[in-house]
Amino acid sequence: MLGPKKTMLTTVSHHSPGEVLKNFRAIQKLRIELPGGELGVEDGVLLRWKAEFGSTLESCVILGAAAHVNPEAEREKKVNKFEFGRSWFSQNRSDDRVVPETTDNVLFPSEDDSGSLPESFYTNGGLKLRVVWTISSLIAASARHFLLQQIISEHPTLKNLVLMDTDGQGMLCMGKEQLEDFRHKPLAASASANRTQVPALNMKLWYAPYLELPGGTGLKGATLVAIKPSDQPVRKEVDGFIAGAFEEPFKTAVSLLSKRRTYFLEMNSF
Repeated sequence: MLGPKKTMLTTVSHHSPGEVLKNFRAIQKLRIELPGGELGVEDGVLLRWKAEFGSTLESCVILGAAAHVNPEAEREKKVNKFEFGRSWFSQNRSDDRVVPETTDNVLFPSEDDSGSLPESFYTNGGLKLRVVWTISSLIAASARHFLLQQIISEHPTLKNLVLMDTDGQGMLCMGKEQLEDFRHKPLAASASANRTQVPALNMKLWYAPYLELPGGTGLKGATLVAIKPSDQPVRKEVDGFIAGAFEEPFKTAVSLLSKRRTYFLEMNSF
């Protein structure tokens, strides 16, 4: 009996979620897990997003970092490199310059940690990279939202829907009221792709050059972006959504970042 069951699962895995669910009735809660995230990021880069949708985007939070590191491993690697450099310098120097006696200055480059964005953030492409992360995450979220049309229309009893991926990269959430909103309002599709149109947005951005997280890891160039449509009033629920968007250790990262200086941005509909 194990053989046929495995064959059946293999066949089903090639169908869309709508096809798989067509024989089910009275579904109230549904959680769909995609085989992987849509966003291709370089090794070591952290990018996570969570979005709420009704008929359109209601809120989104994005956590990104240039590197998710283990400080002890980084320290050991850089100390070894430092010791090699000091040994080479001692053997080859031709003057009386003093060889540094500590490695503190080579472990993590010092940056302005006052809460302000460093000047280099604007000149070395740091801000541009964060904008790319934001747009890419919104496109991924709106594409997932667009794909849910068939499932939502065919399952009127659905009260809670979550669409995530095995990489833990992104999560789209819809509750009872949001699903009703989706069913009764026309979907604004993007003219350029199979995704929902992203409305004009107001965004808050927080940045830290380095954050230490529970479990001994850290984030370099940590960035938090909170997003809502420009035409929607600020809701208290949004603060709760941001605070609870991710599990530990990233929940701590969100808490630490949200206490820092806030930067405001706007984005046109696309």
